[in-house]
Amino acid sequence: MDNSGTYVGLDIGTTSIKVVIAEYAKNQMNIIGYGNTRSAGLNRGVVVDIDQVVQAIKEAVGQAKEKASHPISEVSVGVPANLLSIERCKGMIAVGKDDGNSKEISDKDVRRVTEAALVQNLPPERDVIDIVPDEFVVDGFDGIKDPRGMVGVRMEMQGVMYTGPKTILHNIKKCVERSNLKVRDLVVAPLALATVALTDGEQDFGAILIDLGGGQTTAAVVHDHKLKYTYVDQEGGDFVTRDISIVLNTSIENAEILKRNYGYATTSMASPDDVFPVTVVGQQEPQMVNGMQLAEIIEARMRQIFEKLKNDLEGIKAFQLPGGVVITGGLAALPGIKELAEEILGVHVSIYVPQEMNLRIPSFSQVIGIVDYITHESEIERIVRHTLDDQDEFLVSESEKHKDYDNEYHEKETNGYDEEYLEEQDSNQDKSSFASKIAEFFKSFFD
Repeated sequence: MDNSGTYVGLDIGTTSIKVVIAEYAKNQMNIIGYGNTRSAGLNRGVVVDIDQVVQAIKEAVGQAKEKASHPISEVSVGVPANLLSIERCKGMIAVGKDDGNSKEISDKDVRRVTEAALVQNLPPERDVIDIVPDEFVVDGFDGIKDPRGMVGVRMEMQGVMYTGPKTILHNIKKCVERSNLKVRDLVVAPLALATVALTDGEQDFGAILIDLGGGQTTAAVVHDHKLKYTYVDQEGGDFVTRDISIVLNTSIENAEILKRNYGYATTSMASPDDVFPVTVVGQQEPQMVNGMQLAEIIEARMRQIFEKLKNDLEGIKAFQLPGGVVITGGLAALPGIKELAEEILGVHVSIYVPQEMNLRIPSFSQVIGIVDYITHESEIERIVRHTLDDQDEFLVSESEKHKDYDNEYHEKETNGYDEEYLEEQDSNQDKSSFASKIAEFFKSFFD
């Protein structure tokens, strides 16, 4: 399939909104424009003020259009992992005639079998974001990736369905539409990120992908080129900045500058000889702080984030996957983050940084992944995906006809993870209080 053309990715993050315009030709992607603006109207990845989000989207899109000198009419939008559900799905249809004779399978038949896979008792508050086919089975012959052109009497499709809260999806679409743009695709953000941040071997044999964002931390378990499990912690880079601001009694703006210019994720790499001035609220003269003191504040929060993540992922034995851990996102640029993660998680850790010219910044990994995911979509995957465009009308019209639909075709994965690594998650997660750590630091800081 020739996917040549211009694609636009939109990442609506809790702390920033990013846009990338890319030209794709001869299996190569060239980024011609990008935009980045501070988020507004979002809380923990969820839209809480549509007007503010629309304004931020328009600003980011405007920046990208100016750099690319290219109009934008439609965008592919990343959907965060918040409340994401991952389920197995299966559909089966008759493609042959009533007399049992075989018939050549067409695009229409692929759409029909996808519709059959969509028919299930989804809660009214959820919508299907994406459906990815694993294989097609024609008259008992399995392992088929593209059945079109084959002849058969019966066809099945087995795949993975990703669903999300209808309210979140509706609000995302509404924000884009009110920005005078059309939603070309909704993309599961961790799934898209994995296509660029993980190697082919890591996606095949299994790895953990950690996105250290500004507003939240997302861990995605990928195995056999499929997203198996997601974990979201509502703590991210902004929490680190806030800790610095509180402990050093300085503004959020100054705290962010300190984190970026002098911060280390671990005290083992910081130096007490690295001294710098900090503007303190209520004092005329700046206070001198050293790198070790700043690193203690940062490390306390990062330890809490990694320890909570470890407790969750140990429940499904995800750390047994041979690919180890790959970290990206804004905080991935923090010196010492790899070393601290390896110490706490106990596995090999690597950092992913995009290699695109002018965008070698970990915080742009997600939006680049959205564009890359769409450009590498096969024709059969696109046919299956676009069956979702009319899912609401189809599900309403078919609901009465399929009340007794066989639920064995839709085996729900416990917590979205259906491999042998799945065990019951440990409910006794780490409850250590960050407040106590800050209190201890205050004591040592002013002694």
